[in-house]
Amino acid sequence: MKAIFGCEMYMIDDEAPMVTNPKDKKIDDEEFVVFDIETTGLNSHTNEIIEIGAVKIKAGRIVDRYSQLINPGRPIPYHITEITSITDEQVANEPKIDKVIGKFVDFVGDAVLVAHNAPFDMGFIKRDIKKYLNIDYQCSVIDTLQMARDLFPDLKKYGLGDLNKTLGLALEKHHRAVDDSQATANMFIIFLEKYKEKGLEYMKDINTGFEVNVKKQSLKNVMVLVKTQAGLKNMYRLVSEAHIKYFGNKKARIPKSVLIENREGLIIGSSLTAHFMNTGELADLYLRHDLEKLEEAAKFYDYIELLPKSTYNELIEKDGTGALGSYEEVEKMNKYFYNLGKRLGILVTASSNVHYLDENEDIIRSILLYGSGTVYNSRQYSINNGFYFRTTDEMLKEFSYLGEDEAKEVVITNTNKIADMIESEIKPIPEGFYPPKMENAEEIVKSMTYEKAYRIYGNPLPEIVSARLERELNAIINNGFSVLYLSAQKLVKKSLDNGYLVGSRGSVGSSLVAFMMGITEVNALYPHYICDNPECKYSEFIEKEGVGIDLPDKICPKCGAKLRKDGYSIPFEVFMGFKGDKVPDIDLNFSGEYQSEIHRYCEELFGKENVFKAGTISTLAEKNAEAYVRKYFEDNNLNAVRAEIIRLGRLCQGAKKTTGQHPGGMVIVPQGNSIYEFCPVQRPANDETSESTTTHYDYHVMDEQLVKLDILGHDDPTTIKLLQEYTNMEIKDIPLADKDTLKIFSSTESLGVTPEQIGTEIGTYGIPEFGTGFVRQMLIDTRPTTFAELVRISGLSHGTNVWLNNAQEFVRNGQATLSQIITVRDDIMNYLIDQGLDNSDAFKIMEFVRKGKPKKEPENWEKYSTMMKEKNVPDWYIESCRRIEYMFPKGHAVAYVMMAMRIAYFKVHQPLAFYAAFLSRKADDFDMEFMSRGILAKQKLEELSKEPKLDPKKKNEQAICEIVVEMEARGIELLPVDIYLSDGKKFTIEDNKIRIPLIGINGLGGSVIDAIVKEREEGKFISVEDLKRRTKMQQPVIDKLKNIGAISSLSETNQISLF
Repeated sequence: MKAIFGCEMYMIDDEAPMVTNPKDKKIDDEEFVVFDIETTGLNSHTNEIIEIGAVKIKAGRIVDRYSQLINPGRPIPYHITEITSITDEQVANEPKIDKVIGKFVDFVGDAVLVAHNAPFDMGFIKRDIKKYLNIDYQCSVIDTLQMARDLFPDLKKYGLGDLNKTLGLALEKHHRAVDDSQATANMFIIFLEKYKEKGLEYMKDINTGFEVNVKKQSLKNVMVLVKTQAGLKNMYRLVSEAHIKYFGNKKARIPKSVLIENREGLIIGSSLTAHFMNTGELADLYLRHDLEKLEEAAKFYDYIELLPKSTYNELIEKDGTGALGSYEEVEKMNKYFYNLGKRLGILVTASSNVHYLDENEDIIRSILLYGSGTVYNSRQYSINNGFYFRTTDEMLKEFSYLGEDEAKEVVITNTNKIADMIESEIKPIPEGFYPPKMENAEEIVKSMTYEKAYRIYGNPLPEIVSARLERELNAIINNGFSVLYLSAQKLVKKSLDNGYLVGSRGSVGSSLVAFMMGITEVNALYPHYICDNPECKYSEFIEKEGVGIDLPDKICPKCGAKLRKDGYSIPFEVFMGFKGDKVPDIDLNFSGEYQSEIHRYCEELFGKENVFKAGTISTLAEKNAEAYVRKYFEDNNLNAVRAEIIRLGRLCQGAKKTTGQHPGGMVIVPQGNSIYEFCPVQRPANDETSESTTTHYDYHVMDEQLVKLDILGHDDPTTIKLLQEYTNMEIKDIPLADKDTLKIFSSTESLGVTPEQIGTEIGTYGIPEFGTGFVRQMLIDTRPTTFAELVRISGLSHGTNVWLNNAQEFVRNGQATLSQIITVRDDIMNYLIDQGLDNSDAFKIMEFVRKGKPKKEPENWEKYSTMMKEKNVPDWYIESCRRIEYMFPKGHAVAYVMMAMRIAYFKVHQPLAFYAAFLSRKADDFDMEFMSRGILAKQKLEELSKEPKLDPKKKNEQAICEIVVEMEARGIELLPVDIYLSDGKKFTIEDNKIRIPLIGINGLGGSVIDAIVKEREEGKFISVEDLKRRTKMQQPVIDKLKNIGAISSLSETNQISLF
C-alpha cells in the first residue's frame, strides 16, 4: 500500500487586481457607476435579477441615478421578500430583464462599474448581457469590498451596513438595490479621496498602490498532494507560512503566489467544495457564471476534483433558490467540469470528500464543529453533507450520470494515474538521529567525564567506576548522543554561573557520565564511601541496593579522615536501554525566574532559526466530549437520553481540541538542516500574539530524530537562590544526612512544636514534594527514617495508581512491606533481573508497565505476566504492575529528595530564612488581611477546609496559612507593611522577624509598587497627598494603607497648620 501525503489548504488570490481592466485615465476624469442588484437566489445559473439600482459619479459628485424593478417571470421566494421587501405584486407589471439589460448598459456607457462584492453582481449582469444582447461584456470593474479591506485592515466585518456605520453614513433600507447603491456610492467617494491622499492619480495606480490584505481575503480550497520528498519539504514550508505569516480570522491561509513559488514536487488539485465555510476557486467561479475567468483559472491546477451530490446539501434550498438549485444542477456542474478537463487536458477525478468513516457519523462532525465554535450558522450543523467514505462501487453508482466509461475514468483510472505520479518511499519524518553539531563534542565529553572522575576517585579509577564510565561513554559516543550531553552541561553551567542551582528530572540521574559532567547531582553508583583527601582517595563500595547517605559514618582506614558518603544505586539501562541506543531524555529544572534566559541562551548556542518549542496536541477527554454533546443538543432544542449523550461523547473522545507547547521542551534542528525536513511549525494554539514557534506535530513523533532539551521552570531553584541570599550559605555544603532535618518527615520534634499547635503530626509544611496533604498522610502512615525511604515515598507519590488503588492495599493486607512494593520504575527491572528474567525482557516489561500499557494492551500483558509467573514472581507483584498507569524514575525521585532535604535543613536550622523564602515565592497570593497573624490564618484554614475542592489560588492560600500558623508557633513574628521599610515584592528579615513586602497588600498593583520603591529613593513622602501624586495611587489603596498603619506617619496634605 502506498501512503499519499497531502492536505487541504485555504488559498487566497493575492494577485487579483482591485480594478479589473483599468483604463489609463485620471481618477478625477473618470465616470463611475455604482450599482447593486437584488435576485431571487444566489446561483446565477438558475436565478433572476429582480432589481437594479445605480448612481453615476463624476469628480466626486453624484450626477445621475438609475432604478428599476424587474419581473423575474416566476414567484419571488418568501425569504427573499423577507430580506428585500420586494413582493410579487410590486414586480408584476414591471419589465423583464430582456427589456431592461440594454437600458442599463446604455446608462453605464463607458463608465467604470463599482459594486460591493462585485463578482456576485457581475456574474448576473454579464450573464444577461451575453444572453439577451449577445455581447461578451468587458469593462472596468472595482470591488469596494476589496477597497475596504485595504483601507481598513483592522475591521472585523466588511458588510455594507458595518462599513457605513464605521464611516458614519446612513443606510436606511439595506438589501434594496436603489438604497444599497446610494450607500455604496457615498462610501466609494470617501475611498477615492483616501487613495488620492496617498498620491494615486490614475485608475491603474490603484492596483499597484494597494497590497492585498491576505488575512481578510476570502478563501478558496485547494488540494495539495506530495509527489516527491522535496515536495514534502515544500508542503511543510507552506503549512508553516500559512500558520505563522498569513494566519488570520481563525484560519491558516496561503497566498497563491507563495503556493506557486513552492510548487515543486507537489500536485495541486481544485477542490469543487462549495459550502458555507469554504469554497473551491473553480466552483465559486462556476456559481458566479464567470466561465471565461473559470477556464483561465483552471489552467493553474493539475487535476479537478468532482464531489458527490450530497456534499452540496448546504447550498440546495427546497424552493430552488440556493447557490445550487437541485441535484440536477450539481450533475450539470460536474458534467461541465468533466468536459472542461477534457478540453484543457487536465485530469478529472472523483472524491468522497471524506471527513468520517461511516454515513451515520455525520452527527459527530456536527457536534465537534459546533462545540469548537467553527460553525456559526444554525443551518450548517443540521444538514447531513454525506462526507463519509464510499466504496468503489458506491462511487461508480454516484457518478453514473456521467456515463459508465466516464464514471470509471474519474473514479478508478484517473485516481490511479495520480497515485502513479507519486514516489513510493516518501518519509513524513526522516529515519535516523539528527543531533545538533558541536565541534569535538565526543572528545570534550570524554575529557570532562574523566577529569572529574579522577578528581573524586583518583587515578587509576576503581574498577567499578571505570567499567561503568566506559560502558556509558561507548553508548553515548557511538550512538551520537555526545552533543546532547554537552548541550545540557553548557545550559546547567550557565545557570550555576549566574547563581541559580539546577535540579535534574527524569532518568538523567541514572547516568554516571551526567554526574561527572555536572548535569545532575545524582551519583548513580552503588552506595559507597570516598576519602576527599587528595593524597589518599580511598573508596569502598557496598554493592547492593540502597543509598550511600544512609550508610553509618566511617573513618578512612588509610589516612584517618572522615569519609564522605554517596551513591544511589541506579542502573544506567533505565536511561538508555541495554543496548544504549535509546535517545536520552534530559530534563532539567531551572529557576522559573531564570528559565527565559536559559531559553535565549539555547538559541544563542544553536542559532535562533534552529530552536523551536516542542508542540503538543490536546484532545477531547471524557468530560469535555460529553459537554460538547450536551451543548449541541441543548442549544438546538434536541432531546437525548443520558445513554445517548455518553455514547456520542465516547465517539467524540480523542478528537483534536487545540494545540499548545511543552512547558520547557526545546526541539533542536542541526545546522545545515531545515525544520521543514521534519515537520511544519506554528504558533501555540494559533495565538497570533505569541512569539513562540512550536512544532506543528506533537513533539513525541520526532523523539528518535531530533534532540529535545527539557528546560523547565521550577520553584525550588528560586527558593534555593533566596536562601543563599538570606544566609550566605553554600548550598552544596549542606549535609543531606542531617538527623534533625530527617526527623521532620516523621514528627514535629525538630521544629520545637507539637502536632496540636500546627495541625499535623509531621513538620513538612512548605517542603517541596512533601508538603501536600496527600504526601503528608503517606509520611504519617510510613514514618520514614532514612533517605532511601524518602526516595521510595517520592516515587509512590508522583506515580499514578502506584500507591493509591495499588501498593497501599498490599501493605495494609500484609502481602508486602514498604521495602518490597514497587515505588519507582527501576524497581521493576532490578527485581525481575534478580528473579532470573533476561535483561532485555526485564527492561521491556519495565517500559511497558511504567507507560500504563497493561490495561491498554491486554494481549501483550498476558505474554509478559506469563514470563513473570514462570520466574516465580508473586501474584500480588504482577497485579501491582497491571494497575500502574505512570511511574517515576528513581533518578528523578532522588533529585527531588535532595532538593527537599536542603530546603528542610533551613527550616530546622535557619527558620527565618526558610519562612522568608517560602513567603517570597508565594508573595503574589499573600494577603495580609488574613495572613499576617496565626489566629487569622487559622480562621481562614477552617473556612477553606469546608470547601469540597480548592482551585490553585485557594490551594496556595491554604499553604501560606499553614506556614503562618507554624511560624507563630515557633515564635517568629510577621512585621506589618511599612511604606519605607518593606521591600516591593520580597519578604525581608529584620530584627529576628520577617517584614511583609508591599505586594502583601491586596489590590496594590505592580506598577504602583514600582513607583513607591522608585519615589522613596528620590526622597521621603511629605504627606498622603504627596504619596498619591507621586505614585498615581488610587484612593481605595490609600485607605487600605491607612487601615493597616503603613502611612500613619504622614499628614493628609502638604500644607502646614500654624495653630
